[in-house]
Amino acid sequence: MLIILSLILVMIGFSQYIVLKDFLYKNEAEQLRGKISSVPIGALGEFSDLPGGRERGHFFLVENLSLSLIQEDGTYIDLLENNGLVSPQLSEAKIDTIKQNLVSRNREEYHLFKDETGTEQLVLFRPALRKPNRLQNGEDAILQMGVSTAPLQQLLWKHWLTFMMLSIFAIAAGIWIYFTVIKKTLGPLSNIVSSVQTINASNMAYRIPQKQGQEEIDLLSESFNDMLQRLEVSFGQEREAKEKMRRFIADASHELRTPLTSVYGYLEVLLRGAAQNPNQLSMALDNMYGETKRVIKLVEELLLLAKLDQTPELELQSTNLTELIQDMSPHLSILAGKRVVTFHLNNNVYAKVNPDKMKQVILNLVQNAIQHTDAMQGRINIRLEVKEKTIHLNVEDNGSGIEKEKQPNVFDRFYRIDYSRNREYGGTGLGLSITKAIVEAHQGKVDVVSALGEGASFGVYLPLE
Repeated sequence: MLIILSLILVMIGFSQYIVLKDFLYKNEAEQLRGKISSVPIGALGEFSDLPGGRERGHFFLVENLSLSLIQEDGTYIDLLENNGLVSPQLSEAKIDTIKQNLVSRNREEYHLFKDETGTEQLVLFRPALRKPNRLQNGEDAILQMGVSTAPLQQLLWKHWLTFMMLSIFAIAAGIWIYFTVIKKTLGPLSNIVSSVQTINASNMAYRIPQKQGQEEIDLLSESFNDMLQRLEVSFGQEREAKEKMRRFIADASHELRTPLTSVYGYLEVLLRGAAQNPNQLSMALDNMYGETKRVIKLVEELLLLAKLDQTPELELQSTNLTELIQDMSPHLSILAGKRVVTFHLNNNVYAKVNPDKMKQVILNLVQNAIQHTDAMQGRINIRLEVKEKTIHLNVEDNGSGIEKEKQPNVFDRFYRIDYSRNREYGGTGLGLSITKAIVEAHQGKVDVVSALGEGASFGVYLPLE
């Protein structure tokens, strides 16, 4: 920027020098034209010495001028002698050209010539007797007047020097202002750059100060902080997903290893001779069959969760949830055994759902209630109602309840509140996770309300059709 500024100033100075020079020279030429026009014709007289050796009278006493008469044969007569400048001597060809311009009465522009001393002069010409016809016939002389250009050159150089000094001052002031403005303007940007260089995945919570005194910088800081916020959330979700995946793989490996180990143990017992004992053979086959069913169920549930994790596209249809639960009531009562199952259903509650998936949701919630209630005194209430354009499906039980600190984890995969109880009923710890995934795929949500020793109430909330 400073180089460009310097070049611009040099170009301005050079252009100004050219324009000012032309102006000064033309102005000087106008003044000289007035002087040469004011030379009286009669004062020229005869240009030979006067009788008695007397000298000619001098009508100019100006040291900065030269005045000569160019006679018909091209010889010069210095009219000022030693009182002025030495007249520049022109060639015959140049004199002829000047005469032609005077004959045609063209406005004679000034000429620049150097005299024998090397002094540059601005020179003008006019016919000596102001009779162009005599000049055309070669019968008249030419009057030549010149003025030194040294004062003009000195004035030009003074102007140029003044301009250069002002330019240097302007550049110096520009540098000072430039760095002052840069420090104020780019300082916050430098701070942002330094902050960006220190941010990494381990300190995504860092934020850039948003109030730095400049609207554009403040907007940039705000935008950058918003981006950091999104990145922090994204990194957090990624870390959480990786941690969940790690726990999921560990839990799935454990769940699969347990029944497979059991099956392997029974096979080893049979190979050692237990197969010859009908009672031991029957017991081993029954247990192996049960463990195999557990593995198959676990694998099916894992595959279902994997599908639900990949943004499932469910085939939804208008469904009467009241009739759907009523159709399931005999099956649910059989699963409950001697537990009391009560239905509180609003009539004709319609929702846009996948019927098979909603049956699985209801079945999972009821099975979870069965696992946590007493086989003889357990009570399970299933409620279906509409509140504020939202469908509320609640499965309540009078079981052992859930501790408050454990409630946020009940929908996690393989999470068990009571491991022994789930083992007894063949649970895998995936039922509530599958329920949550299915409900969220229907643009709904699920929660739990419980107190230790007072049972639990699982609620499913779906948009009303």
